[in-house]
Amino acid sequence: MKVLVSYATTEGQTRRIARHVADRIADMGHMVELARIDDADDIDLSRFDRTILAASIHVGHYQRGISEFAAKYAAKLGEKPSLFLSVSLAAAGHDAEDWRGLDKILADFQDATGWTPGRVEQIAGAYLPSQYDVFTRFAMRRILGKKDPEADLDQDKDYTDWPGLDALVGEWLGA
Repeated sequence: MKVLVSYATTEGQTRRIARHVADRIADMGHMVELARIDDADDIDLSRFDRTILAASIHVGHYQRGISEFAAKYAAKLGEKPSLFLSVSLAAAGHDAEDWRGLDKILADFQDATGWTPGRVEQIAGAYLPSQYDVFTRFAMRRILGKKDPEADLDQDKDYTDWPGLDALVGEWLGA
């Protein structure tokens, strides 16, 4: 089986997730191509048996590149099994309002692109104050302070469930 893993990232956590997923697929004996979404614009999707797209949510939206790619290739993406990994800090929590917000962002994305992924998984991202600009750092400190009062707001923290991600990929490839 040959799988395309393509991603859009802002601070780099989604890139780490995509690389991890690609490594997991290769370890399972499958062929995999990993590409930043901006480098996949002219890719021939017919070369792949399955596609995984990954993007992170920032200020209520996914990166423009992932939206443009999904809109351009919506029909082709719908022809074969697809998995969309939606990465955000909101996915690390259990707040019902946050999850409704994630559902709305996903619905808006699907409406805007015309692509309905075969499967969607919300993946917890990371808090990375070492990589934020001053404004983002201030905003993220306020958000995380409310969501995780025990967190050290000056230290990076990875909320991604790596073993859970491995299980997800294994299960999806086996389906």
